[in-house]
Amino acid sequence: MVSIELACRKHGIKLLYEDQLEQRSFSWRVKIEGGTKLGVVPDRVFALEYTEQNGQVQRAYFFLEADRGTMPVIRHTLSQSSFCRKLLAYEATWTSKVHQRHLGIPRFRVLIVTTIAARVASLLVACAQLKRGHGLFLFANTSVLEKDLFGSVWQNGKTGELSPLLDLPDWQVLPSPASPANP
Repeated sequence: MVSIELACRKHGIKLLYEDQLEQRSFSWRVKIEGGTKLGVVPDRVFALEYTEQNGQVQRAYFFLEADRGTMPVIRHTLSQSSFCRKLLAYEATWTSKVHQRHLGIPRFRVLIVTTIAARVASLLVACAQLKRGHGLFLFANTSVLEKDLFGSVWQNGKTGELSPLLDLPDWQVLPSPASPANP
């Protein structure tokens, strides 16, 4: 979250933490295919607010999952925890529009930050097994935290290609001018 806050300052984007958002409870239950009910509690919830050149204010919502690589990616049964189970729960959230009805959020993305590139590759394979909603997910390992998070440094769950965090206009993605202390 510190890296996100620093990137927001650099680009003039307002970071809203979950306690600043209208919705106060960011935990919910969804029913996935087959009738299994799963609970969803993101590690963090935040929104990014920015103004377009035409003066219109936009807000993008994110659920952050900080994966330390301790949970298996896939298990044989959904009764045990796995990262695939989390992906299925977010997919069901989107498919059944829980984010709109329960959370009052028009749309969202899920940022998944994990330990190493090999783990990202495993998570992308699990994401590819979803029936829909692949584009909800953006993956990166912790090395991305040293980069500009608004650049194309996130692997999207749909194609695995590098994508930006937001589709910002070019004028907002340009690096900020160097300060005298940091030429």
